[in-house]
Amino acid sequence: MSERNVMIAYKDEETLEKLRLSGKILRETREEIKRYVCENMPIIQVCEKAESLIRAKGGEPAFPCNVSINEIAAHYTSPPGDTKKIPEKAVVKLDIGVHIDGYITDTATTICFDQAYRKMVEAAEEALRTVISKIHSGMPISSIGGIIETTIKNRGFRPISNLTGHSLDRYLVHAGTSIPNISQACKTRIKSGELYAIEPFVTLPDAAGRIQDGEEVTIYRLIKVSSIKNEYSKRLLKYIQANFKTLPFAERWLDGSVPKDYQRESFKELVSSKLLMGYPTFVEASRGIVTQAEHTLLITENGCEVLT
Repeated sequence: MSERNVMIAYKDEETLEKLRLSGKILRETREEIKRYVCENMPIIQVCEKAESLIRAKGGEPAFPCNVSINEIAAHYTSPPGDTKKIPEKAVVKLDIGVHIDGYITDTATTICFDQAYRKMVEAAEEALRTVISKIHSGMPISSIGGIIETTIKNRGFRPISNLTGHSLDRYLVHAGTSIPNISQACKTRIKSGELYAIEPFVTLPDAAGRIQDGEEVTIYRLIKVSSIKNEYSKRLLKYIQANFKTLPFAERWLDGSVPKDYQRESFKELVSSKLLMGYPTFVEASRGIVTQAEHTLLITENGCEVLT
């Protein structure tokens, strides 16, 4: 999602109140959805349930609910009319976000229906807990990656090397600073008041340990506004700009924006005109199972506040 070079320090009380409310809504939604999801459930039912809970609690989804199964690490949400179901013995990554007036929190959890992968779920959770216990203002980003990698490897698994956590900014889910899940040279240090989503991804020890783009694209974002001749495409573009700004969205969120008979072709025109960009699913390169855990952290001088 878009990048920005200058980090905003979140310190004024009005902004913090919105972030904390966003985090509360997200935390409650995550825990409710964890109890709701079951094998053989339609994926679209999970997506719509999570998104409706967020809205009912007073927030707005910061991006479509991601339901990424087994070797899919991220970026799958149901397209319109999705018929896919959660398979039996699936490992399901549920990634959701909330914004209040553009102020975003982001969280993820893994729901495991196969006990063979339970320890891999625990590895992601432990890596996240370890970072939370050690993170503080002035800490090098490279140290965070080292903590995640060491924790995961000590559990006998492998981190995904080319997936990262990220800074958050107003209406920007990925705001320019990446937090690696492996040790790597980086002089950047985090600062008090900055906002980060920390998200370890774990795979099997004999897997490739990296992701590649999959064939499916189900999440999109507006990247520019330009004149367009088709009246329905123009109306759809205005709807996307007004409702989602720079935040990612799902095609199924566009229902009712233009007459149904014109919606699909108008959407395809915006994509082909490169006014919208799509996010391919991320798939583990060797098709290894992937687990994930994620919290949004507000950095303080001596530690962090876990918002989610």
